[in-house]
Amino acid sequence: MNEIISLNIAQFSIIYLLLLIVLYVMKKYKINQTKLLLIASIRMTVQLVLAGLILTYIFENPHPAFTVAYIIIMTGFAIYMTLQRNKSINKKFKLIVGASLAASGISILCFFIIVIVGVSIFNPQYTIPISGMIIGNALTGVSLGVKTFNENIHSQRIKIDSLINMGVTPPKILTPFASQAIETALLPTLNSMVGMGIISLPGMMTGQILSGTLPMTAIFYQIAIIIAICAVTCLAVFCSLFFGYRTLYNKRCQMEPL
Repeated sequence: MNEIISLNIAQFSIIYLLLLIVLYVMKKYKINQTKLLLIASIRMTVQLVLAGLILTYIFENPHPAFTVAYIIIMTGFAIYMTLQRNKSINKKFKLIVGASLAASGISILCFFIIVIVGVSIFNPQYTIPISGMIIGNALTGVSLGVKTFNENIHSQRIKIDSLINMGVTPPKILTPFASQAIETALLPTLNSMVGMGIISLPGMMTGQILSGTLPMTAIFYQIAIIIAICAVTCLAVFCSLFFGYRTLYNKRCQMEPL
């Protein structure tokens, strides 16, 4: 197979011209997200360039401490971003969400690297990129799941209070809300799985093929990582909600603020 074609700075810079099209459409139709687009584009570029420099150093100087530190920082930021998107939940709920995301993400990561790939968990070439995909998708799933649960609880608060006054226990009331939130959180992953290979060639598979990996090897990796993403999303959201909603009522079955 042919070697990958490297992009120079001039070739790479041309891609930013496409943002001008997006900015034109936003200005033309008065879409109030131009500032966010500019900030997001700048942040993305700076963050990825820094990540590239850091990863280059780690790959050239592999050490278990670097790999562990990178995963800890990545997980910490994922927890922070998840909680920033769900500020209204109580402190105990936040602790459960953070612990669920970290435990689910790291456990699925270890299983994938050690059992599926069959290399050391301290191998930065495999552990860091795969941890980004697993923990990144766990972040998206938990954020969406908790947000859905939170909004549904607030919108149905009168109904919930009425059911409690009628003698229905909080777990029976809150379980359907949690189940619906898990379904919502899993939907993007499930939809992408349905169209994968026909409508789209996923990022991991495309990247490996571009780097010269045989297509079937790339396919096996892609299938494995998508199943891992589905599992970590389900596990992280399930633990966050089914342990988290227990903080919403006391021993006397009275609902407390979310």
